[in-house]
Amino acid sequence: MRVLLVEDQLQLAESVAQALKDTGLTVDVLHDGVAADLALSSEEYAVAILDVGLPRMNGFEVLARLRARGKTLPVLMLTARSDVKDRVHGLNLGADDYLAKPFELTELEARVKALLRRSVLGGERLQQCGSLVYDLGTRRFTLADELLTLTSREQAVLEALIARPGRVMSKEQLAAQVFGLDEEASSDAIEIYIHRLRKKLDDQGVAIVTFRGLGYLLEGRDV
Repeated sequence: MRVLLVEDQLQLAESVAQALKDTGLTVDVLHDGVAADLALSSEEYAVAILDVGLPRMNGFEVLARLRARGKTLPVLMLTARSDVKDRVHGLNLGADDYLAKPFELTELEARVKALLRRSVLGGERLQQCGSLVYDLGTRRFTLADELLTLTSREQAVLEALIARPGRVMSKEQLAAQVFGLDEEASSDAIEIYIHRLRKKLDDQGVAIVTFRGLGYLLEGRDV
């Protein structure tokens, strides 16, 4: 799953990004509001983390423009402001959560997980397809009650597929979830990850089905 972090304090941005990457998330880091607005209008994210005091365009304006485009992407606002009016203003604009600086990284991780659970899995902690079960709390997959060992890229592809039950995902959509802004998205690489996942899922009651010219679908099957 892909997260956008927009924070102009470089050291804080680096610390937060690394903490989220350590949990297996793909994280794009930007440092101003104009760049954030452009990314939010052209890229697909599971959650956005916006600092209020951004240069060129503040976090409130970025949020307002996002909601004006009809986007329901969950947004966590970061702020050094303690004024209740500012928090109310952000929530009224459509923020889903607020976190005041300074904060503990563990609290931010927990809040991001809660937003992911609501947005990606419809509020459920567990998602199941056949014998494959995904636990958003631990971000682990089990297959036939056994822990499934995955690389970070394989994890990202499988998370994207299981979060969209019954939906075909194109290579481009999968690549958007796997690769960050600073990486070259490759549809050929997606084919490799799909091939590896199929070998790990083989004969275990779940399959990745190819729809030629359209993409891939995760499907539960009888063993």
